[in-house]
Amino acid sequence: MKKDSRENQFLENQRPVLYQNVLVMRHGDRNDNIDPLWSSTAARPWDPPLAQSGRVRAFQAGLRLRQSLGFPIHRVFVSPFLRCVQTAVEVVVAVSAVDVGPETDTSYGVPIDPSKVKVSIEYGLTELINSRAIRLNVAPKDGNVDFDISKCEAMLPPETVDNNVERVYKELPMWEEPDSQAWARYQQTINGLADKYPTENLLLITHGEGVKVALSMSRKEAAANKDGSTFSKGM
Repeated sequence: MKKDSRENQFLENQRPVLYQNVLVMRHGDRNDNIDPLWSSTAARPWDPPLAQSGRVRAFQAGLRLRQSLGFPIHRVFVSPFLRCVQTAVEVVVAVSAVDVGPETDTSYGVPIDPSKVKVSIEYGLTELINSRAIRLNVAPKDGNVDFDISKCEAMLPPETVDNNVERVYKELPMWEEPDSQAWARYQQTINGLADKYPTENLLLITHGEGVKVALSMSRKEAAANKDGSTFSKGM
């Protein structure tokens, strides 16, 4: 997704930034899809971690972004769900690594430059908070899907967390959030983050529905800008 900054902004390297790039990524493979018995003994069965294959794929995705984008990622915003936070760990380490050995397949033990990218938790990127996305047999009995944000942040690479960011969504949606409301939430969050950081390239790590909304936004805006207007947003 690209957004015209409308002004000739400059980064520290004095290169003009004409477009803001916003990338939207789904989390990696979740463990409960690999191990169906995992949820039967889990303390938080509605919030599965990544499978090992998910960690590997997330790290490799980060390496591909680093090698092929042609522009830096300045900020990462992530859903508080564990699988998204763990995906962010792998991607952030990959894009900010000082050195990556040829046999390296996850973030473990990889040294990074924490000044390369900043990371923040964003409630607006969370999963649909309803029984379509979180099955009733694993959902909290009281519908209270909650997170300890300090614990989420503690999982992220040291010195990459930006605690000064004001979230677009200040709190989580209520249980049985309508799908239409969730889709509006994703759209508002993507636009809100892009507007708050118009001269920085963003990576948003979210869930499948969030990616679908981003794709829909991209297609509509690409079609709207066929008239040659200077403002554009697109994948």
